[in-house]
Amino acid sequence: MRTLRALIPTLLAATVALGSLAGCAPLVLGGAAVGTMVAIDRRTSGAQLEDEGIELRAGARIRDTLGARSHINVTSYNRQVLLTGEVPSEADKQQAQQLVSQVENVKAIVNELAVMGNSSIAQRSADTLTTGKVRASFVDDRQLSAPAFRVVTERGTVYLMGRVTQREADRATQIARSISGVQRVVRVFEIISEQELQQIAPRR
Repeated sequence: MRTLRALIPTLLAATVALGSLAGCAPLVLGGAAVGTMVAIDRRTSGAQLEDEGIELRAGARIRDTLGARSHINVTSYNRQVLLTGEVPSEADKQQAQQLVSQVENVKAIVNELAVMGNSSIAQRSADTLTTGKVRASFVDDRQLSAPAFRVVTERGTVYLMGRVTQREADRATQIARSISGVQRVVRVFEIISEQELQQIAPRR
């Protein structure tokens, strides 16, 4: 028993660390974490798994074909794929979209790839900081459910994804535009009605 108790803090720390590596995907300790995350995510559990698979498969295809000459991020939400980053040519931009379109379960593609040189480490660090500030602002706002949003930042442009009402979309856009470092906000939302929101919102 003493050995087991000593291991619990280590297991908890590993759980938190691995969860962050998985890009906020829930990692389980006794099943509780998965149950909580699925309850507050507005996608079905099946869609969540499909989105993870889409990101992995699309990312692998792009890396195998375009290699290091491009910097491409693949974000999937409810089977809608957002492509951000940089590619050296218009042909590479179109090829990346074609590769993603061949991945199973992809419903739509928003191709925001820029034809230019790869962004610097400093720019990517600044984008990460901006994403964190936007997410924190969503958490602080009582009119929004922060877990309903995916936030991606690329060269100062913030992309907002999620299944949200028009009211939530407008509020989130307003908040994001007020954050220092944000140059532009692009909405990639799936708009739902207030009635639909009531049906999928977790009961308290």
